[in-house]
Amino acid sequence: MSAGMLAPRTVTHGSFSIDRVFRALPARVFDAFQDPAKKRRWFAEGPGFHLDSFDMDFRVGGKETSRFRFVADKPIEEGTPCHNDTVYLDIVPGSRIVIAYSMSFGGAPFSASLATMEFLAEGTGTRLVFTEQAAFFEGGDGIEMREQGTRELLGQLAAELGE
Repeated sequence: MSAGMLAPRTVTHGSFSIDRVFRALPARVFDAFQDPAKKRRWFAEGPGFHLDSFDMDFRVGGKETSRFRFVADKPIEEGTPCHNDTVYLDIVPGSRIVIAYSMSFGGAPFSASLATMEFLAEGTGTRLVFTEQAAFFEGGDGIEMREQGTRELLGQLAAELGE
């Protein structure tokens, strides 16, 4: 490449939706998203990560940040610093949360996403509909890995709820 030329920049787009039923009532499932201690346990303190910090301001316009490093059993090099920066765009108590978030690995932008969580009463439980649209930058893992990671997080949410 000649001097002054930039390396090609790439972006890939994708979306997915996950529909999952929990035995807990909608208010209890929603609370696991709005209560900082509960969310930290199921969202930020999972296996395969070393959590450095987690801050959460659950309100429209509020921010959530987590700083963590992967351990050996994940696809990112062990010790790589990772940042997740979220802004709450819309909150309907007990019913809906809309967020925009970005992730970076090793200081390089990795992805930017818009995600919607809908909490719907279903029988004596809750149907959670999670929909995400994402842009993945150079070397991003792509939508399949993001969906897999989200499914793992929802499994951790189920454990938090005692299911």
